[in-house]
Amino acid sequence: MKSSTTDGKQSPSQPGGRRATPKRILLIALGVLTGTALAALLVVVFALAMAYPNLPALDTLTDYRPKMPLRIFSSDGVLIGEFGEERRNLVRIKDIPDVMKKAVLAIEDDRFYQHGGVDYTGILRAAVHNATGGARQGASTITQQVARNFFLSSEQTLKRKAYEVLLAWKIEQNLTKDQILEVYMNQIYLGQRAFGFSSAAQIYFGKNLKDITVAEAAMLAGLPKAPSAYNPVVNPKRARTRQQYILLRMHSLGYITDAQFETAKAEPLKIKTDSGEFGVHAEYVAEMARQLVYEQFKEETYTRGLNVFTTVSKADQDAAYLALRRGVMDYEKRHSYRGPEAYIDIPSAKEDADEAIETELAEHPDSDDIIAAMVLHATPALITAVTASGEEIKISGAGLTFAREWLTEKAPPNRKVKRGAVIRITQEGGTAWSVTQMPEIESAFVAADTTDGAIRALVGGFDYNRNKFNHVTQAWRQPGSSFKPFIYSASLERGLSPATIINDAPISFDAGQTGGQAWEPKNYDGKYDGPMTMRKGLTKSKNMISIRILHKIGAKYGQEYTTRFGFDADKNPPYLTLALGAGATTPLQMAGAYAVFANGGYRVSPYLIAKVTDADGKVLSQANPDKAGVDANRVIDERNAFLMDSMLKDVVKYGTATKALVLKRPDISGKTGTTNDSIDAWFAGYTSKLVGIAWIGYDQPKNLGNKETGGGLALPIWIGYMQKALKNYPVEERVVPAGLVQAGEEYYYAENPPGTGVTSLDVGTRGTPAEEKTKDAVKNELF
Repeated sequence: MKSSTTDGKQSPSQPGGRRATPKRILLIALGVLTGTALAALLVVVFALAMAYPNLPALDTLTDYRPKMPLRIFSSDGVLIGEFGEERRNLVRIKDIPDVMKKAVLAIEDDRFYQHGGVDYTGILRAAVHNATGGARQGASTITQQVARNFFLSSEQTLKRKAYEVLLAWKIEQNLTKDQILEVYMNQIYLGQRAFGFSSAAQIYFGKNLKDITVAEAAMLAGLPKAPSAYNPVVNPKRARTRQQYILLRMHSLGYITDAQFETAKAEPLKIKTDSGEFGVHAEYVAEMARQLVYEQFKEETYTRGLNVFTTVSKADQDAAYLALRRGVMDYEKRHSYRGPEAYIDIPSAKEDADEAIETELAEHPDSDDIIAAMVLHATPALITAVTASGEEIKISGAGLTFAREWLTEKAPPNRKVKRGAVIRITQEGGTAWSVTQMPEIESAFVAADTTDGAIRALVGGFDYNRNKFNHVTQAWRQPGSSFKPFIYSASLERGLSPATIINDAPISFDAGQTGGQAWEPKNYDGKYDGPMTMRKGLTKSKNMISIRILHKIGAKYGQEYTTRFGFDADKNPPYLTLALGAGATTPLQMAGAYAVFANGGYRVSPYLIAKVTDADGKVLSQANPDKAGVDANRVIDERNAFLMDSMLKDVVKYGTATKALVLKRPDISGKTGTTNDSIDAWFAGYTSKLVGIAWIGYDQPKNLGNKETGGGLALPIWIGYMQKALKNYPVEERVVPAGLVQAGEEYYYAENPPGTGVTSLDVGTRGTPAEEKTKDAVKNELF
């Protein structure tokens, strides 16, 4: 009998049935998968074949011309400024130190020189590592990163990855390995606007790339993966951890020896906390140069890789910067403490307190050696404060002197130094800390070569980051008594001589003579010494003498004459107040003007840029300044310049600028300047080859202090600079020009010998005939 199932279906064991064994099922599955894979592969190959010809051209790589910033250099090649979105310093592969290459390869692509653009071994290794639950690893080669950075977006898609692989193959076929690595090491972003490792070495360590150590190279090599996360300025601990890992990789790959490994691991790194800082404080110079170059090259200025070489030297600039800062802070010490800059309530919880302090101090950036600090505890005998870096400072003894009255119980609450107060501190002599304050006054200093006007140093203010207004070029201020020499110079062309006798006595003028209201000028000290020589009048800076001189020669003539020195007529109206410097000028203009006396009578225009080159060093523009000694540039008689110089030397020897005698040089000439109500303080001085102008005052004009003068405020800044700047300038004795005659100790124009020219002048009411005869008998007198 035939057997059958209950549902009438045929048994699997019956003839005609097929057994579905596991082996058969597996074979079918493999067949389907293989077929699908082959089909997919064919589709991918077809897609890639279709996509490859459409890949972008590699011109940007084969002819690599990255955006290069504008760079400003000192005359001796020191980088003082950089402008552009991308801070980059293009460096060829042969100039990249081996240690830097190895550090990058160790962490980014140690098989770079073995693979063909895509590292299949690396992909497999990363896949296994990721599958086993390790920290996620990538497998992009350096070539793939170049492809991504130049041609692709950062989106994470299969399509983009496929294009990345194709581009990597194409790049490998068209560039050598060294060319690819060179592009990568110049193009990669490394934080702080730095592109490329050469720029990063300068920004993070203040070093040339060729000078970095193994430890520094490892730190820089850690940046490409995550420039923000591993930034040693912002995240020093995380950056240090990654650096140590890279050193371990370098060691395990045999790139560095055991000794190098141990040394590098222990090496403390000196990170530049102010990544924008250059080797010299020349921020105002750099900005001036940027503006001048932009006028010529417009938007190309920031991408073409222009190199601007200024006339400023590092040594001169350093000397000027330090002298100005010292002069301003000396003024601050003579005046009262204004109290803390701000207050906060410090939370009791340490973590909250640290965050609150850090946030507040960020609003009060340091100014070089003037550090912002938060007071943690304060008594009349001790202040404990913390800086933004976390350093705890204790101030006691003499360090408290400046702020002592604000530490007592009697101090008003809104000015008291107490817990939560933001104060300024500085290290006197680099050791003990003391309380100080940010100055409210401003200052400017400029020095230039008198033979052609090349600017040797320029400091436009106390702190560029706090006030970008350039007081050397933009501050139009009253020059005060420092303007008097130009009026004296004009009088020499109107028959007066240094020996002319002028009466230092009170004088008054009605509104018609002054152009405004009735005027009764006074001498600075309120004292009047009667008749004296014109030379002595300048030495003692007597206002009455200058006024009588200008009244004699005419205010209109005086105004016109001063334009020879570069002064603007419209800013110096032709009224008698011009004799006291009541017009307006800038320190830069004053430098050019005083250079005329220094160089024998020639007008030179101060200039800043010596030359501009492109990224390849080709000179695009070069300065062609007016020079002393060229007849076309003469603006005053050589004899006039000689006589003025001799009178200005007396100002230094016997007058208001005797502090300059500390330089122990007989060839120094100059003039102090203090304006009405002590609002502006000046000193303009020079030797035959170098002129310097110092100015101090408030941006919103106000009294500097009743005892503050140009000789006390501006002259010390000038001296501080010249003490260093004049070391390489020999003392020069001025040669007496032809056309002068000497009588006694005084010189006269040959055409106006003693007894001729202006012999007497009565600027008041005329006397009796007998009195007039007596006056005329006194030769070379001006009453």
